[in-house]
Amino acid sequence: MKNLLLKTAIAFTLSAPAFAAGSHSGGHDEAKVDNHAADHAAMMLVGKPGTAEDVDRTVDVIMRETEDGQMIFEPASFDIKPGETIRFKVKNAGELEHEFVLDTIEQNVVHKALMAKMDMEHDDPNSIRLDAGGEGEVIWTFANEGTFEFACLMPGHYESGMHGPITVSMEMAPADMQMAQADVEYSTGKIKKIDAKAGKVTIIHGPLAKLDMPAMTMVFRADEEMIAKMSEGQDIEFVADRVKGKLTVTEMK
Repeated sequence: MKNLLLKTAIAFTLSAPAFAAGSHSGGHDEAKVDNHAADHAAMMLVGKPGTAEDVDRTVDVIMRETEDGQMIFEPASFDIKPGETIRFKVKNAGELEHEFVLDTIEQNVVHKALMAKMDMEHDDPNSIRLDAGGEGEVIWTFANEGTFEFACLMPGHYESGMHGPITVSMEMAPADMQMAQADVEYSTGKIKKIDAKAGKVTIIHGPLAKLDMPAMTMVFRADEEMIAKMSEGQDIEFVADRVKGKLTVTEMK
């Protein structure tokens, strides 16, 4: 009996330090808990995983590379109402592997720095990684108002243009929308040439006050819907801005 008690006491003594190492301040387990708590808090800022039953609308997202070496998402930004559950149907139409990550801008900066040191594949409900030609989805509920970000954090991809803003806010009231539209300053111009395939239009235009540019003839980018409304020789009033570094027609009347 004495031998049994002695063996039990020795076993307990030997096991005690191992237990303490995992629970004392600065222990590995505690560090993991702290990191998990920080990640959880950041995730709660951008929202939470959604369910298929709660989806309010579906948004198609394309990831691809461009001929001039950029890497882009289409569309380039999202406007979402607080509380909306969005199904992002993501397709990689490029020739390289890409990922789609929803997070705060600050957290994306942190994760991007980590991925620059080593290629880590995310396995979280707010992200998806796809090989060329792959398709997948992320269902997400945006619980809080604010400006967040979607991005590809693979080394070099973010710097090549693969990121964009997510604005979560209530829609403007009609009166506010009218005021905002009244503040838009249109420039005048005449369409000289249209290259629909390349998504480009050449415009002989007056001064572009917003861009601090004098009157001249320049090539602008425009989306397919905008180009469909254009014809060579047409006099237009338009708004131009820099979108991903390219002069782009954003509005026209």
